[in-house]
Amino acid sequence: MSKKRTTMFFCQECGFETTKWLGRCPGCGVWNSMVEEPVHKESSSAKSGGLALGLSSGQAAMPIGEVEVLEAPRFSTGSEELDRVLGYGLLPGSLSIIVGDPGVGKSSLTLKICANIAKDYGSVLYVTGEESPQQVKMRADRLGAIQDKLYILSETNLDIIRQQAEKLNPTLLVIDSIQTVFNPGIQSAPGSISQVRECAVQLLKLAKTKTIATMLIGHVLKDGTLAGPRALEHIVDTVLYFEGERNAQYRVLRAVKNRFGSTNEIGLFEMRNEGLIDVPDASKIFLSERPLDVPGSVVIPTMEGTRPLLVEIQALVSSSPFTPPRRTSDSVDIKRIQLLLAVLEKRVGIMIGGSDVFVKVAGGIKVDEPAVDLALIVALASSYRNSNAGSDTVVIGEVGLAGEVRAVAQVEPRIREAERMGFRRVILPKGNMKGLSLKPNVELIGVETVIECLDIALS
Repeated sequence: MSKKRTTMFFCQECGFETTKWLGRCPGCGVWNSMVEEPVHKESSSAKSGGLALGLSSGQAAMPIGEVEVLEAPRFSTGSEELDRVLGYGLLPGSLSIIVGDPGVGKSSLTLKICANIAKDYGSVLYVTGEESPQQVKMRADRLGAIQDKLYILSETNLDIIRQQAEKLNPTLLVIDSIQTVFNPGIQSAPGSISQVRECAVQLLKLAKTKTIATMLIGHVLKDGTLAGPRALEHIVDTVLYFEGERNAQYRVLRAVKNRFGSTNEIGLFEMRNEGLIDVPDASKIFLSERPLDVPGSVVIPTMEGTRPLLVEIQALVSSSPFTPPRRTSDSVDIKRIQLLLAVLEKRVGIMIGGSDVFVKVAGGIKVDEPAVDLALIVALASSYRNSNAGSDTVVIGEVGLAGEVRAVAQVEPRIREAERMGFRRVILPKGNMKGLSLKPNVELIGVETVIECLDIALS
C-alpha cells in the first residue's frame, strides 16, 4: 500500500507543483525556485469553494440574462495617473496587487492613496507587516498623509487582520506586504507559496463579502526566497507592475491584468522627497532633454492604451571589433531590432550586419507596438549614415519583411499629440492617409516603402 505524501515541491515564482525537486521550474523556467512544503488535506480555500468569491455553495445554475448586476460607483484614489491605470478609479469589493522591486515606491504611493481616500470617502486600514506604526507615521509626515480616518495596524497574523477589518469595515484595506502575512492554520513559513495563496484567497473572500476595496503589495525577487506574485495573478482582479530602476527619477505603473478596465494603460510618476508625484504631461517630460539635429535620434508617437506619448528613440551604430557584433537594447525587443536590420540589408542595401547596434528609448519606457518599426528603421539608418532625421519630424509605421510600410491603428490621436508638442512634419503610412477626419497644422507625408521613407527623412 502506497504511503500518502505529506510534502510537495512548489515553485516560489509561479506556483508550479511537483512531487520531486527540479533544478528548473517547467512552468516559468526559473532556476532553483523549488521549495518543499507540507501538503494539507483540505485548505480553507478548498473548503470555501465558491465562498471565496462570496457565493453560496448551494446556488443553482441560472440563465445569464436573469443575473442581477449591481452597479457599484468607483471612487478616486486622488491620483489621476493611478485612476487611469485602474480603469478610472477603484471599485468597491475589488482585489488588486501592486508589485515591483524593493524601493521602487510602492509603499509611498499606497500610503498617499490611503490618505486621499480617508479624506474623501471614509475609514482606511493600512496593515504593515514590515514596519512599526512609528515608521509608517514618520513616512506619512514626510508625504503629508496624516488623516484622522487612516488607521495603522502592524500585524502579520491573517486572523487578526480579518477581525480588525470586519470590525472597522473600511472603504479601503491595504496589505503591505502579502509575503509577510501568514495563516496560523498552515504550517509553512510566511512568504511560501502555500501561505501567499491561502492568504490571498481569504482576503479575496473578505473583499467580496464585505465590499471592501483591497490592495496588496508584493515584492519581486529573482532568488526565489519569497513567493512571486505571479502565483496570485489568477486570484486577484487587477495586477499592477512598477517599472523603473530604484535610482531613476521616473516610474511607470502598468496594468498587466485588469478585470474592470484596459490592460494597456500606464501611469507615469516622478520620485521626489514628498513621494511619487503624478506626471500629467508625459510627452513633455520625455522630450525635455532631447538633443536636436543629432544622427540616430527619432521621435515616435506611441500609444499606451488611450494615451498617446511622444518618446525619443536613439540608435547608435558603430564598427565592431567583435564577432559576432553586439546587439543591445533595454527598451525594445531585440528580436524586432534584428528583423529590422535584416530588412535594411536586404531591401535597402545598407550593410549594417557587421556593426555593433545599441538602441534605447529616452526616459526608460518600453515600447513594443508595431508602429515603432519605421522610426527604428530611420534611427538605425540615420546613425549608420551619420545623417540627421530632422528635429521637427515624427515617424509612424509598421514595416513588413518586403520593405513595405503598413498602416497602424489610432493614427489620429498620434498626429494630434505631435501637433500639440510643436512638430511640423509627420511621416506615416500612405494607408493611413485615407479617411483622416482631422485637418492638422502639420505636414502629413504618406510613404509606401522603407526606401521612400529614408529618402524623405534623411534628405
